[in-house]
Amino acid sequence: MIDDDPLVRAGLRMLLGGPDGVDVVAEGEDGDEAVGLVGRHRPDVLVMDVRMARMDGVSATREVLAAYPDTQVLVLTTFDADDLVLQALRGGARGFVLKDTPPQQLVAAVHEVAAGDHALSPSVAALLVREVSGAGGGADRDRAGRDRAGRARAALERLTAREREVAEAVARGGSNAEVSRELFLSVPTVKAHVSSVLAKLGLANRVQVALLVHDARHGDER
Repeated sequence: MIDDDPLVRAGLRMLLGGPDGVDVVAEGEDGDEAVGLVGRHRPDVLVMDVRMARMDGVSATREVLAAYPDTQVLVLTTFDADDLVLQALRGGARGFVLKDTPPQQLVAAVHEVAAGDHALSPSVAALLVREVSGAGGGADRDRAGRDRAGRARAALERLTAREREVAEAVARGGSNAEVSRELFLSVPTVKAHVSSVLAKLGLANRVQVALLVHDARHGDER
């Protein structure tokens, strides 16, 4: 658990450590500590604050996942600003949950992320839907989007035609079984293609695939 407020850490420790909770194996107060703590304790889930004094949670998430890509990161914060959410998810976080989330839902989010699923607060899920559907705007955002589009298209060109089809189906929210039915592939074949897509593109999870595919489409639909 990484949070720069000791009172917040104490509260989270109590909330997460209930009868249906999780073991808190280590705590840190700054993103700079995250990589070292993960290396020493190898937690299933790293609960990460976003806004901290020396290194923010988005940067720390990227550093942790670069060193320990199997770590599951759950961002827990009082802020759900668009840029923070998308930066955290693009950085590889498995979930983004607000600190006012009810205790049972918070514990459930940790378990979901530990199992390899995604956990998003309703406001964050709504933002992701808007982003992938192309809602929003503004000149600066459009310019930044066009820049990301060029990088995303170049990345997707590294995929085979079939991998690109799988990536686009994943971006539409399809599970492995749904992609299997849509593309007339076996589930093991879909899993193999998804793993290849993640490896070729240097991505950590399916949310990042969806965001990359969305970025590649920027400008085509506007």
